[in-house]
Amino acid sequence: MRILVTGGAGFIGSHTVDALVERSHDVSIIDDLSSGKRGQVNARARFHQADLRDARRIDEIVGQERPEVIYHLAAQMDVRRSVADPAFDAQVNLLGLLNLMEAARGRGLRRVIFASSGGAIYGEQDVFPCDEDHPCRPVSPYGVAKLASERYLFFYRNEYGIGYTALRYANVYGPRQDPHGEAGVVAIFCGRLLGGESCTIYGDGCQTRDYVYVGDVAAANIAALEYQVDGAFNIGTGIETDVNRLYNELALLAGARKAAVYGPARPGEQRRSVISPARAGQKLGWQPRMALRDGLAATFEYFRQGAVAPR
Repeated sequence: MRILVTGGAGFIGSHTVDALVERSHDVSIIDDLSSGKRGQVNARARFHQADLRDARRIDEIVGQERPEVIYHLAAQMDVRRSVADPAFDAQVNLLGLLNLMEAARGRGLRRVIFASSGGAIYGEQDVFPCDEDHPCRPVSPYGVAKLASERYLFFYRNEYGIGYTALRYANVYGPRQDPHGEAGVVAIFCGRLLGGESCTIYGDGCQTRDYVYVGDVAAANIAALEYQVDGAFNIGTGIETDVNRLYNELALLAGARKAAVYGPARPGEQRRSVISPARAGQKLGWQPRMALRDGLAATFEYFRQGAVAPR
């Protein structure tokens, strides 16, 4: 099957491309390398360096590749930057999607598998964990853009018959995450602990998230291709973990005795976030398999070995 992966040089994207190539799919990649790394691109996939905001270039690439399936994993993923610059967030996350869909809709595209958000899209939750029927009340422009993207995909399904699966990821962590970025607290803590630096926890550290391992997320992406069920699905563990516990687990792995530094809470961030994966289990045959402690150990070991791909 001809498959195009946007963000295929990035954290989740590169793991997904590897899984697709292993299954003998014909894979191409679009990535602007703003956060992705050329060294993470699978040698058996065709690579195009391009910005999704460049409609002419995207049309050219899609016309050349003519994908049957698109994994749209590229995004501006920093919640704090979306709060500071909502226009930039919309240009990347909304205009980028529309450029892609307009280029592909008349060229044989049959399905889109979209990386949505199981945290930002719901906003402050009423129930814990929440399912996909929970009201969507995003409190950041990033979450607003993810919700709007799902609505656009619903439009393209109704208007052009292009199926879509929106996978609402929880907080994804694991090998290949950028320890120098603004998103991904596990990678950031690993990088700082290994460098002997102090880690900053914003707020009181009691804010919770649902941490899901990247290998499990890649498996969910493959399941979405195999089952081809339309709609939105939570991809998480259903387990809440606060930032204080996360730091303590990683500090134990690092043998660090230094306490975390606490700073002011960051705007646009939720207090509690945890999602139920039950529907994904029923409809996609997917469930998380990696326990948090084991996943943190595997991630820390990856960074300890210095296995960070060059840009």
